[in-house]
Amino acid sequence: GSNITRSLYSLPPKVLFTRALSNGDGRTDIIASVENKNATAAAKNIPYKVQVSAGKFVIQEVSGTLDLPPGATVPVFIPGIFSGKQKVATAFLTIDPSSLQWFSLDDSPRVEPLVLGSKQTGKPGAPRIEATLTNPGAVAMTNVRVVVLVRNASGDVIAASETVVSVIPAQDTATAIFTWNNAFSDTPASIEVVPFIPLP
Repeated sequence: GSNITRSLYSLPPKVLFTRALSNGDGRTDIIASVENKNATAAAKNIPYKVQVSAGKFVIQEVSGTLDLPPGATVPVFIPGIFSGKQKVATAFLTIDPSSLQWFSLDDSPRVEPLVLGSKQTGKPGAPRIEATLTNPGAVAMTNVRVVVLVRNASGDVIAASETVVSVIPAQDTATAIFTWNNAFSDTPASIEVVPFIPLP
């Protein structure tokens, strides 16, 4: 395949949602989800901006980068973005389409960790989630970023966190552990665990 995919042929990334999550002690975390609908095009180091607003006022803006593998929906977790007494109302993640450099990734399938299952443990005031990941490949995976999204019965994200699993041995499993310092704001109904391997 050719390495240059003109942006003409590529659909722009779609931000599915951005949520500000109050994490106790006046801290606010941000969770967002970005979808790449292109089956064979990927983009690396895409710059994004998140604006955090309280009422009508933007109180903070942060920026970062993300990778979008082909056909993937990638969560973006930003911990402790804001601390203060103001109640954060909204957050918006935006991507400037002109900054995207798509490249073709249809030649070799990516080996990604699989999530075997997850369970919630811990106490109500200090929830803990453990997820079991397995590596189907023949090579050990290192520094695997894993994001967890906890949703209520309506499907809204009520909590999120990120951890790094230092190694998942080849053909073996490892556990990702997420902890919180305060109770979830609602009853968790579903847990989604998303492991992420950086693009080559």
